[in-house]
Amino acid sequence: MAHTFDELVQKQRAADAAHATVEDLRETYGPPAERGMTGAQSGTYETALRAWRDLARDVQSALSEYAKETGRPRADIEAEVERAAADQAHRPPPG
Repeated sequence: MAHTFDELVQKQRAADAAHATVEDLRETYGPPAERGMTGAQSGTYETALRAWRDLARDVQSALSEYAKETGRPRADIEAEVERAAADQAHRPPPG
């Protein structure tokens, strides 16, 4: 499946948002191994963790495909995508 640079940036932003959710839950509930979570908290945390891992894996796969399609070094593309995703995250919404 062909990916555009903008699609890669969107995927990275989704993975970053999912990671932030996991970090927020970890801060709210405490580290999973240190403090007992309720069943609902554990379920919420595990679901968020799986979502982040799935999105991160999708980003990595898409980066590899894009690098292969464009003939550019994967590390360069990954760095550009991460910068673009971070830049967009810090921009105020238009309007």
